[in-house]
Amino acid sequence: MKPPPRWIRRLLIDPALVLGVLLAVASLPVVVIAAAFISRYVPGKWRIPRVVWFLFLYLLVEAASLIAMFVFWVGSGFGWRIEEPFWQRIHYRLFGWMLRRVVASAKFTFKVSIIREGEPPTTARGSGRRPILVLSRHAGPGDSMMLMDALYNTFGRQPRIVLKEFLQWDPAIDVMLNRLPSIFVSAEKRGDAVLPSIASIAETMEPEDAFVIFPEGANYTEKRFKRSIEKLHEVGRPDLAERAAELRNTLPPRSTGVKTALASTQEPHDVFFVGHAGLETFVSWGDIWRGMPMDTEVAVKIWHYPFESIPPPESQEEWLYDTWVEIDEWIGLRMSDTGEPFDDPAYY
Repeated sequence: MKPPPRWIRRLLIDPALVLGVLLAVASLPVVVIAAAFISRYVPGKWRIPRVVWFLFLYLLVEAASLIAMFVFWVGSGFGWRIEEPFWQRIHYRLFGWMLRRVVASAKFTFKVSIIREGEPPTTARGSGRRPILVLSRHAGPGDSMMLMDALYNTFGRQPRIVLKEFLQWDPAIDVMLNRLPSIFVSAEKRGDAVLPSIASIAETMEPEDAFVIFPEGANYTEKRFKRSIEKLHEVGRPDLAERAAELRNTLPPRSTGVKTALASTQEPHDVFFVGHAGLETFVSWGDIWRGMPMDTEVAVKIWHYPFESIPPPESQEEWLYDTWVEIDEWIGLRMSDTGEPFDDPAYY
């Protein structure tokens, strides 16, 4: 669903959320008691209190962030200097706090653990640090949130991201990412129409930045998978359609945005592919409701390609598909294991 115009979001939706949270704080004791009582008649261990608690904390973080960003807006001359480095750093720090609070709450409330396979990725620090391009598998908003949290709060990277305009319904995400280097992709602005924006984001990257792209463009469904194969035939790429047919757990990667980002980055940059398994069945609120208590282990593996090993432009499409097939095979092996502990797990 297309979000309403910006002035409606800023003047009506954002203040309404803050007011709603204040009312929720005042009524929290009554709500908690009612939720605990109702949970006696609902299947699952404390299902309703879990959802109520997570929603309350999520909205509390949203409201606090909106108030802070309003203060930033006033302090920056009512938005006049909001793109200056100081105010960008302040917004990233607030973004990191938001991510840390929400992800920690989700892990605790829904009993989610993130397990890393292989050696942790490393990049040079100080004067030798490079900007990075992160190409991640897409499996709902949960994976995006956890990825952003890891990039900023674990690896000290300032994320730039391509995401759907639908997410502007979320007030704090809407305000925050419209002030930081990001791209909200609308239904009318897809495919080649978004390439200039990708180039603009990539060419201004600095050593601490991480540009995140989800090459699939959407969550995997059987219908989307079949349609993507059909589109490759329609555009005269039966070779890619044949390769895409090898995939079982992911959609075919779209190479144009990736190649544009690689070509537009001014400084030497590394590439990180991110695969994960465990969040496939938790895309909507209905999925989370049906799956609670989750007790879910999310397996994560990262493929690191230093700048020196990135192939030339004419070979990048094949390289992208080769790596994506490897990720797809890894996901297939791990999807049946994500409910069981790994041997010697390493946690983020």
